[in-house]
Amino acid sequence: MSGLHVAIIMDGNGRWARRRGTPRWRGHLAGVDTVREIVRAAPDLGVTTLSLYAFSADNWKRPAAEVGRLFWILREYCRREQQELRANDVRLVAFGRRDRLPRSARQALEEAEAFTRDGKRMLLRLAIDYSSRWAIAEAARELARQVKRGLDPERVSVDTLHSEITRLVPEPDLLIRTAGEQRLSDFLLWESAYAELYFAPVCWPDFHAANLEAAIAEYGRRERRFGGLVPQRSASPVRELIAATMDALRVG
Repeated sequence: MSGLHVAIIMDGNGRWARRRGTPRWRGHLAGVDTVREIVRAAPDLGVTTLSLYAFSADNWKRPAAEVGRLFWILREYCRREQQELRANDVRLVAFGRRDRLPRSARQALEEAEAFTRDGKRMLLRLAIDYSSRWAIAEAARELARQVKRGLDPERVSVDTLHSEITRLVPEPDLLIRTAGEQRLSDFLLWESAYAELYFAPVCWPDFHAANLEAAIAEYGRRERRFGGLVPQRSASPVRELIAATMDALRVG
């Protein structure tokens, strides 16, 4: 699946709710509305892979009531959105640990994955109980198991580790974080080695399709050298796709 891979750290739900004098879970519900809007808008902006940081491994440290509410929201999202996702040719998959998820949330997630498995227009990836450090360590453990089974250790390289970590999913081109924070918070650390970073000041519930369009437009103006000296602008089919998409939107 070619095209633009956008990864988003959806930050600020709690702050959004606090500023309005409402419980934190209200912010999480509002955040679901934003997820729906962004998922609908992303394909028309040239996005073919969208990775959303839904629940980090560190989020287990939050109060049990809030964690329970978050998984209730996940379960309901999977159940209510799968029809629209399939109708829009979007495939949903999750990445991260599954062994610690509540059973009802895990079942709803797996049902949505199966229901949307034929989607080709966009791959929607939800990072759930996810830690990039854990994922890197898990990939290293898998290579260690392969060495134990007979793999020549000299064949273990950056490329083989990369393959284990990414599982052939394209690296993010653009990583967005909302709510003004400027850190990666253990999200796609390996994969984002050369991603362009964009920090939006608005909290996630206030991040709309126009904000995503602005972020992608900013990405299109940047020069990606990947450690070299020659800008990669003219050689990138993704960048050409973005330019064509933006031109079409301006004409429309």
